[in-house]
Amino acid sequence: MKIGDHVSVIDEDLEGKITSVKQDTVYFKDDHGFVHEYQKEKLVLKNASIYEELGTVNKKVQTKSTSQKNPKIHKVLDLHFEKLVENPKQYDATERLFIQRDHLIETIEFCRKNKIRKLEIIHGIGDGVLQKMVHDYLEGQTNLEFEDHEFFYHQTGKVTVFIK
Repeated sequence: MKIGDHVSVIDEDLEGKITSVKQDTVYFKDDHGFVHEYQKEKLVLKNASIYEELGTVNKKVQTKSTSQKNPKIHKVLDLHFEKLVENPKQYDATERLFIQRDHLIETIEFCRKNKIRKLEIIHGIGDGVLQKMVHDYLEGQTNLEFEDHEFFYHQTGKVTVFIK
């Protein structure tokens, strides 16, 4: 390092032009005219010419890999019994409820397996037995959220489930 060289301080945002050197101590003046004193090992030469020979390397920016599954796709499960079986009159009320519950469980597992994040379950209004079964099942599950509106409990015929 010699007088007139441009230096920069290693651990600070400070640079300037060397005004004097005494053994291991370097004095330099910054852009504002202040004189600073540092040991040689705390300074590095600022030499722009050492970078001129280096070429610019254009690297391909790696994008975040996206799943093949579209997270905006949602599934709709209609639990109206006539849509689940061919001959709905052959089943009694208990069998109907168990079949509807099985379809609910299978659909939620399908959504989890295929990374479908939104499921709309249509249960209808009726007397509330199916709706109660759906809400009870959803409350017992983990890693999912659903709209649980007590005020509209018997007034809406569907519930939207968000699977995490």
